[in-house]
Amino acid sequence: MKILVVCVLGCAVVVLVGAAAVEEEKPQNDQTELTNLDKRYLLYFRGWSRINNRLFYYVPKPMTWTQAEKYCQSIGANLASVHSRYEYQRIQKLIFVATHAKREAWIGGSDAQQERTWLWSDGSVFRYSYWCPREPNNGSGGQHCLQMNHRGWCWDDLQCYARRPSVCAKKRHTWRRG
Repeated sequence: MKILVVCVLGCAVVVLVGAAAVEEEKPQNDQTELTNLDKRYLLYFRGWSRINNRLFYYVPKPMTWTQAEKYCQSIGANLASVHSRYEYQRIQKLIFVATHAKREAWIGGSDAQQERTWLWSDGSVFRYSYWCPREPNNGSGGQHCLQMNHRGWCWDDLQCYARRPSVCAKKRHTWRRG
């Protein structure tokens, strides 16, 4: 009887170790497959939020404004342009849900081409703004990029080399069934 119990336990250990090895291999294979997917489509299903006719994505990694814009472009987007108070509040909510705080973040405004002429990196018209009092002020010079949630609520111009999280945006595509 003892031999039978030892044999059963031995077989169980072999089966469990073999199953664990198979389970360990599978995530590595799945991970390899995921890294080969086009990240534009992967991100479409992970973390994008729809606001009006666009999709927005919060990027928590601090980067310079230029690095953030290049990252957004790599996923088929630009740093976010903001066209209404409603959009701005929804973007603020997106950041708050992700961070549980009103964190400063880059959006796509810049006056680097000409001082006090603000443009959006996506090429849309810069009509709406929500500047903090006495902003944009260009500081002591060289503040050409737009951060949101300054002091927790408004816009501020800042040196573009500062590192901030960012918000990307892209047009929402409508997918048709075949």
